[in-house]
Amino acid sequence: MDSKVNTYRTLITELLTQYANAPAIFIGDDQVEEQLIIDAERDHYQILTIGWENGKRVYYPVFHLDIKNGKIWVQEDATDFDIVGELERRGVSKDDIVLAFHAPYKRPYTGYAVA
Repeated sequence: MDSKVNTYRTLITELLTQYANAPAIFIGDDQVEEQLIIDAERDHYQILTIGWENGKRVYYPVFHLDIKNGKIWVQEDATDFDIVGELERRGVSKDDIVLAFHAPYKRPYTGYAVA
């Protein structure tokens, strides 16, 4: 399983880095940035949007993925990037993807892993 988990770590890091390196759009004096946060030791991976927009604080997760028990848990995808589809196109089985943003009682109906 270590080889599979290492493959998943590399894959997630590549996908999030690709997304984080896309050119940002700045409007006026807004100061919003996306931060790539990788904790490969504990298998937590995030991109956060942080800053100020129109005088208001901006702070929210764009992506949050974890690896638990050899499966990729998608905690958040607040984009049209379709990270679950990208994972599948790169060879990750639906049996190894948990749509954690769905309640546990709904997961059996998603076609993906339950936990």
